[in-house]
Amino acid sequence: IRSWHALLAAAGVPRHRFHDTRHTAVSTLIAHGVSLKVIQELVGHSLLSTTADTYGHLASDAFNEAASILDVAYGEGKTA
Repeated sequence: IRSWHALLAAAGVPRHRFHDTRHTAVSTLIAHGVSLKVIQELVGHSLLSTTADTYGHLASDAFNEAASILDVAYGEGKTA
């Protein structure tokens, strides 16, 4: 931990927990559309549900974007 804090100080980065860096990395991946399955493998979760339960709330924008794409593709809910 001390070396982590020393690295942060040397880089001029505000002090935070090492695990916060992991959360930031996952948040960035989600924001760029990386699937939760890929993220699960990257972070080493044995179950996809662990990844979804931990980080799923960050994907709400991606879900909204996906819904918008489907709205456009299928005429915004118009039926034939």
